[in-house]
Amino acid sequence: MSKFPQKRFYRQRAHSNPIADHCFTYPSHPNEFDWKALYPNIGEDKVEFADIGCGYGGFLVTLGELFPDKYALGMEIRVKVSDYVIDRIKALRQVHPDKYQNIACLRTNAMKYLPNFFEKNQLSKMFFMYPDPHFKRSKHKWRIINQALLTEYSYVLRQGGLIYTITDVKDLHEWIVKHMEEHPLYERLGDKELESDIIVEKLYETSEEGIKVTRNKGDKYVAVFKRL
Repeated sequence: MSKFPQKRFYRQRAHSNPIADHCFTYPSHPNEFDWKALYPNIGEDKVEFADIGCGYGGFLVTLGELFPDKYALGMEIRVKVSDYVIDRIKALRQVHPDKYQNIACLRTNAMKYLPNFFEKNQLSKMFFMYPDPHFKRSKHKWRIINQALLTEYSYVLRQGGLIYTITDVKDLHEWIVKHMEEHPLYERLGDKELESDIIVEKLYETSEEGIKVTRNKGDKYVAVFKRL
């Protein structure tokens, strides 16, 4: 266990301004990015899952375990948090050489640079786990779900692909549902469809934020949408 990073050394404030000009390196086209630097065994395969704002990586690790034949990328804007996830994955690979080769984390701003990393129709699943609610009305434009960004997500998400959302903030949940239902390229899945999806139950407890919400006896609101 000493090989694993200690979260107390990677603490960072929970909020980050996604509109600010952070210093990021990004390719001008997805084909120009060196994916083998993140996934040594990726070959000609491509990333199919994107965990947007992956936090400390708990759910990302679960994805790697659930889908060993799929490549998943965690995208996190906070530098110390992304450093933790990168070090965590490195440690997992050292302890389990035959596992976790299919997950990686990248520090970037998904609100600005998704098309720089993913081709049209590349992704089959996108995850928005406990996104920053940006409570003040003046900051609602910073929310990761809005009409303009949903159109961008529809570009990188293939037809039939799914967007998974979960939050402990009812107002944000209602915001997400409203904007996604108003968008012509998405359709909300019903309860029966959610029951048959093995990922849905993992949304509740596998992320660090989800565990904290449970500890604080908070509510959790889930909505999943299909790309039409």
